[in-house]
Amino acid sequence: MTRYLSQTAPSGMDDDAGLRLFCFPYAGGGASAYRRWQRGLDAHGAGARVLPVQLPGREGRMTEPRFTDLHALVADLDEQLDDELEHPHVFYGHSMGALIAYALTRRRQLRGAPLPLAVALSSYRAPHLPAPNIADPGASDEELVAGLAELGGIPRVIMEHPDFLAALLPIARDDLLLCTAGFGPESEPVRVPLHLFVGARDRLVSVPEVVAWRRHAGRGCEMRVLPGGHFFIRAHEDAFLHELAALLRRYAHAPVLADALSA
Repeated sequence: MTRYLSQTAPSGMDDDAGLRLFCFPYAGGGASAYRRWQRGLDAHGAGARVLPVQLPGREGRMTEPRFTDLHALVADLDEQLDDELEHPHVFYGHSMGALIAYALTRRRQLRGAPLPLAVALSSYRAPHLPAPNIADPGASDEELVAGLAELGGIPRVIMEHPDFLAALLPIARDDLLLCTAGFGPESEPVRVPLHLFVGARDRLVSVPEVVAWRRHAGRGCEMRVLPGGHFFIRAHEDAFLHELAALLRRYAHAPVLADALSA
């Protein structure tokens, strides 16, 4: 198992069987953001194995240096996850995770590697647009905390513990640097279906900015506007997992990956 993955197969699920859902975290977050998703998706009959991706420099990988360059991170992900991505899979990314999921798909397409059957992206602007501005690069800790808190990006337990908050802020700052990577509108569309999600009351990302992903979709694009703000996946988790499970069921019985890619 690569260091990016620590999740074991759920009870009753063969390690090599079924559709895999790779989940990429938002800025400042880690794999634990998806710790309840296996149970939640199972309850909705998704038929997929949830694999949260743990980036270096957080949670169980706290002692490792963090990436601040998106393309360097994606190169490492591509190498480390390559064997895992031989199996039928779907990518999901929220906010910064959406950018990572797209960039990894794009890299693998350029080198002719197996691609996801689909990519689900939530709460992030299309990659040819400027990165969302949570805080200015030189913002004080107080300003950064205020920006993250306004979006609902800091759980209450962290807000109530200064030590936890102090550990979070350097991670958030480095992650915001990751988000400065740009992709021009002339980039070749990815040859997989894109499924887009956004909260109706998102203060950071507008619906039209998410719709703009369509120019990067080479195999079709669908959009859902859901209740809530930027972190609707947390505030309305069960409702979102219901939507995501329906999407995953469409791909759970897809043909062998190589056949799907040659279609």
